[in-house]
Amino acid sequence: MHFKIRTMKNINRVTVLASLSLLCFIAFFACSKGSSTNNTPAPSPNGVSIVNMSFSPGTITVSVGTTVKWNNNDNMTHTVTADDNSFDSGNIGAGSNFSRTFSVAGTYPYHCTIHPSMIGKVVVE
Repeated sequence: MHFKIRTMKNINRVTVLASLSLLCFIAFFACSKGSSTNNTPAPSPNGVSIVNMSFSPGTITVSVGTTVKWNNNDNMTHTVTADDNSFDSGNIGAGSNFSRTFSVAGTYPYHCTIHPSMIGKVVVE
């Protein structure tokens, strides 16, 4: 009889450990799925998010005197470079940002010098 009680305790321990392991796996999978790079962080007002090899939004319209902030939410380095070279961020590493104040009305197309297919535009009214 003593042997059966010890066996039941061991079975209960194995069941509990297996259940905990399964719960940990489910929690890890749910958390890692939620942090997928497919989730585009919402840009702040007057902000542009650099994510998934693009500028989001692609065109931003602001008032004269507004500071626009680009946040690099991608996993690689990018630049924000005016097509006419009137401004250039230099390299913006992952997790870093660049800001520029636009004091003259106009349209300012820009691109990433590292990834020329990445283009955007600031419209200042």
